[in-house]
Amino acid sequence: CQMDDSKSIEKYIDTLPFELTEAQTNAVNEIITDLCRDVPMNRLLQGDVGSGKTAVAAAACYFAFENGMQSALMAPTEVLALQHYNTLSQFLEPLGVNVCLLTGSLTPKKKIAVKEKIASGEVNVVVGTHAIIQSDTIFQKLGLVITDEQHRFGVAQRTALAEKGDAPHKLVMSA
Repeated sequence: CQMDDSKSIEKYIDTLPFELTEAQTNAVNEIITDLCRDVPMNRLLQGDVGSGKTAVAAAACYFAFENGMQSALMAPTEVLALQHYNTLSQFLEPLGVNVCLLTGSLTPKKKIAVKEKIASGEVNVVVGTHAIIQSDTIFQKLGLVITDEQHRFGVAQRTALAEKGDAPHKLVMSA
C-alpha cells in the first residue's frame, strides 16, 4: 500500500504544542519516504522513554490518514495503550482524525460498537492491546501497523496484526 508523497503533514507539525527535535524530524522524514515506496516499510524507531517516539508515530498515522488509510498501534498493556491513545487523540483529533481505544477491558457492547466503526472506516487510528488482533477485528483499509515494545509480543501476535491489512507498513517502537 504505497502512499502519495504529495500529501503533507504540515498541518500536524504546525499544531504540535512543541517543536520536533532534529532527530524526530529526520525520523518522520525517513518514515514518510518509506511509506511512499512500493515495498512495505519495516522500520525500528528506537529512543529513550520520553524521547518523543509517540509524536513521530503520530506523524506517520497522520500521513496514513491523509492517504485514506487506517493505522493501528498495538501496546503490550492497557496502561501503555491508554497513554498512547491519550497522546494520539490530543495530537490528531483536532485535525479530524478519529482515534479509538480497543482493549480487553471494554464491555462486550462497547467492543462491538468500536469494532463496527473500525470495519466501516469511521475510525482512522486504532490504539489497543492484543484485542486489536482478535479475528473479529476487521479493518477497512489498514496501511500502517505500529507495535510498541514488540519484544513483549510473540512473532505470531505481530504477524496477526500485519495480516489485518494488505501488506501494511510496519513500524516498531522500542526504548
